[in-house]
Amino acid sequence: MKIYLLAGKAGSGKDLMGRYMKREYDFSGHHACILHITTPLYQYARNYFSWNGDMAEKPREFLQEMGIEIIQKKLGKKYFLIDRLCEDIEILKNFFDVFIITDGRLISEFEELRRRFPDIKIIHIIRENYDNKLSLEEKNHITELELDEYKNYDYIVRNTSKERLFSEADKIMGVEAGLEGEVI
Repeated sequence: MKIYLLAGKAGSGKDLMGRYMKREYDFSGHHACILHITTPLYQYARNYFSWNGDMAEKPREFLQEMGIEIIQKKLGKKYFLIDRLCEDIEILKNFFDVFIITDGRLISEFEELRRRFPDIKIIHIIRENYDNKLSLEEKNHITELELDEYKNYDYIVRNTSKERLFSEADKIMGVEAGLEGEVI
């Protein structure tokens, strides 16, 4: 079983790279699955707070408040989202052999996932000088700033174009398959 955690700021290319990796793994005969740490937060927004599911209208402020202020700080459930993600992996590993998590944001998530899955590969995607249209408050939230402080990434990818992003994904998948730089 392979597990990748794609980490990066809003608009860095995590979902794009994740979809590309899934497609390439599926094409090569693997069964890949894209997961999100924040799935329960989106379910709350959709099921209880009238969010229509349109990712262009993502309720970022709600997600940040629910995930950090309420679940982690107020309720003291530091690993609630990680626990839920790991339960999903435990069930889904009966159907998939590659998991691509596309929303890594917090050092505690990185460290806890590495503790539970020592072979996880954590990839930091950086897209410099990109205006992700977040408000100043959203840009200064811990979920946007903390990943710059983490130093234990397995790979760092600079997203300067879609072609470069895909090329870097190919290299990573090749290395992880033991093919040193070759596409799987």
